[in-house]
Amino acid sequence: MKRVNLPTAPVGVALLALPLGIALLGPWFAEPARPGVFAPYAAGGGQHLFGTDGLGRDVLALLLHGGRSALGMALGAVAVAYLVGGAVGLLAASARRRWADELLIRPLDVLLPLPTLLVISVVAVGWRGSPVAIALAVAAVNVPPVARLVRAAALDAASGPVTEALRVQGESRARIQLDHVARSVLSPVAADIGTRITLAVFLVGSANFLGLGLDPTAPDWAVSISRSREALLLQPWAVLAPAAMLVMFTVGLNLLADGLLARTRRTQEAVR
Repeated sequence: MKRVNLPTAPVGVALLALPLGIALLGPWFAEPARPGVFAPYAAGGGQHLFGTDGLGRDVLALLLHGGRSALGMALGAVAVAYLVGGAVGLLAASARRRWADELLIRPLDVLLPLPTLLVISVVAVGWRGSPVAIALAVAAVNVPPVARLVRAAALDAASGPVTEALRVQGESRARIQLDHVARSVLSPVAADIGTRITLAVFLVGSANFLGLGLDPTAPDWAVSISRSREALLLQPWAVLAPAAMLVMFTVGLNLLADGLLARTRRTQEAVR
């Protein structure tokens, strides 16, 4: 039986388009949903395409306003994790003394065994309802694995003959790190980043779902799922609509990453 290879990158882009479009442009197309204006758990149709939630707010308006926090916190957390963890990993891989490598990596190992939701819970006690605090907590628990990934991927390039030749030629340390060593980790980072963002979406969503993140009345997609889950059979759109956005985003992102990596491998094989 012939195997059919689906074009994963175009499918991923198609799945990503809707949740990203709603997160970026949605608030421009609807007023913020206010509680108590309409009847709670009204069925879809007529004035309310997807009905209303338990507070009488239009589900479509919540959907259009909830994407920025749901995806913004996750993407921001991964960006911070890679800025900090990537820099630490590159410096550790390029350290000429073992003690410098240990000094950079070992302190991060303290965070590795800590349960992620425990870290988020501690942060939520002091900064409850703060999206920045939750994003930084998610970033903090992702810094150690990112640093270890980048260090492992960069070790060969940092100690290889090309790097030594660049040093002999008098190239600056910053240029060697950014121009040669950093390029050697692009493939493993690209393979990891799709999974890392998916994990961040899950962690941010879990924090909001459990009441550790944003205010319970926030329009965030995960908060909407948590608030309306008990009325799933009565008003399914209040749960299914935001859940569908999160699923489309995570699946689409991973398909896009897989497609781009496969294309990169084919290009490298053709060059060889």
